Amino acid sequence: MFPDLRLRRMRRTPAIRAMFDDSFPRPEKWVWPVFVVEGRNRREPIDAMPGQFRLSIDCLIRELEPVVAQGIGGVLLFGQTEGEKDMGGSGAFDPKGIVQQAIPQIKRAYPNLVVMTDVCLCAYTNHGHCGPLLPDGSVDNDTAIELLAKTALSHAAAGADVVAPSAMMDGQIAAIRAALTEAAFKDTILMSYSTKFASAFYGPFRDAENSAPGKGDRKGYQASFANPRNALLESVLDEAEGADILMVKPASLYLDIIAELRSRTDLPVAAYNVSGEYSMLIATADRGWGDLREMVRENILALQRAGTDLFISYWAPRYNEFFR
Repeated sequence: MFPDLRLRRMRRTPAIRAMFDDSFPRPEKWVWPVFVVEGRNRREPIDAMPGQFRLSIDCLIRELEPVVAQGIGGVLLFGQTEGEKDMGGSGAFDPKGIVQQAIPQIKRAYPNLVVMTDVCLCAYTNHGHCGPLLPDGSVDNDTAIELLAKTALSHAAAGADVVAPSAMMDGQIAAIRAALTEAAFKDTILMSYSTKFASAFYGPFRDAENSAPGKGDRKGYQASFANPRNALLESVLDEAEGADILMVKPASLYLDIIAELRSRTDLPVAAYNVSGEYSMLIATADRGWGDLREMVRENILALQRAGTDLFISYWAPRYNEFFR
């Protein structure tokens, strides 16, 4: 022991630390979530998410060029409509919808970029919930999964590599997997938002996506952060229903959940580093209370240490700045 054992020997210089420290995840392990809107030449700053924008397809194609040049592996598309919304969110599965238009254009411009799509109805319903409502105001789960399957099929038909249902409806993975199989989309990857918590950290995203529920909240169908066993059971069931990738969302406050899920499955585990986590670090740095680069690096390495395989994060476009 001391004085013969001195742990500081292993961290004395930058070169020594670099030799023994863990490496940061490679850029191909990263996915950038983006907000796609109708029209042309639209690059609208999102006030609650500095550095992120609502982008028309032409602007998104341009924004992706430096992202792809860094080696970032994929993009996750969130669409929204400026047309009339309805009770069932029919715009989500419109073959001429904004996501359905964006997919083939991105694939033509960047053939090697993995294109993922969020499969949900909330941005397209006139009430902001993730499925049609019953008379008592709750979501009609069984009708919702039929509509989610139609949405996933429309994305697969447009050329999506990965469809990612986020509505947290019971049976949604089985319904989508069956629909994909029946329609001969056997190679389409199904990534489940399998352990998605009813979190207070989604606020900036809902501002960006214009998807906040008009009445009530989503605690009746998203997992309770106070019931982790039930939340993990969601992932166990989604694997049994045919998911190819499981996800924990949010990420930073749920390292124990990521680690526990990693120990239970051989499927890839994705962590969604959500809008509130992103904006929180920016606000801290803007007040001079922390160094942004170092906070981001510490955050991401913690996710990797917990067992994350795929990093869905708004930091993806700044990979070279933070991790090279």
